[in-house]
Amino acid sequence: MFADALGLRADGRENLLPYAAAVFNDFGPRNHLFEETRRGADAVRDWVLAQCHRDVLRPGSIGVQVFAAVDRGEATEEDAHRLVRSLLTAGLDTTVYGLGNALFSFATHPAAWEQLRADPSLARSAFEEVLRFESSVQTFFRTTTCEAELGGVRLPEGAKILLFLGAASRDPRRWSAPETFDITRKASGHVAFGYGIHSCVGQMVARLEGEIVLRAFAERIERVELVGEPVRRLNNTLRGLASLPLRVS
Repeated sequence: MFADALGLRADGRENLLPYAAAVFNDFGPRNHLFEETRRGADAVRDWVLAQCHRDVLRPGSIGVQVFAAVDRGEATEEDAHRLVRSLLTAGLDTTVYGLGNALFSFATHPAAWEQLRADPSLARSAFEEVLRFESSVQTFFRTTTCEAELGGVRLPEGAKILLFLGAASRDPRRWSAPETFDITRKASGHVAFGYGIHSCVGQMVARLEGEIVLRAFAERIERVELVGEPVRRLNNTLRGLASLPLRVS
């Protein structure tokens, strides 16, 4: 759905998920995950870069709307190409994992699923709670631009800082009963989409996808049950599942 909305052509989409995995493993450390996804990544990356030019994007798509800003003098061609690529890069595995984490959360919290079934209008707040409770993006690096102090620790200019976003979204100083999955809580303030100028540029699309999927499931499905052991897909940045054996009825 996201590839359609962004305006990508139909052929070659088998490159999308390997590309996303490589991007998020590239944040490091330089471990076996980094090395495994790096192998063959150049060809995948070249394909993705080629799809982000205006002449190959579908008319009327989000991608073409981005390039319309160039025609209005609001951005350069290079900026528009970079923004389309950024949308594509950040909107793949993150949303796939977010939806998978949602089903995992409901399969392991049946009372919350009953709440959503009774009131499908909770779908939006339910997805926000999933993002807080099982954040797709767990960590991110930042670099200090000057000497600074954080939490009583002096940081030199150019230092690499590892931010634990998943932990922040369960910080007991911010959240009441943070280890409880509660779809009725006001989960705004989680940092699954980053914060400030680093906030995810495509977060409203991801939120819409999550709300639509959860509402559709709540209106059609009575029970969601685990029928096997979920398997995690390891990634240097993301938290998601390689497989999630479910029975829906």
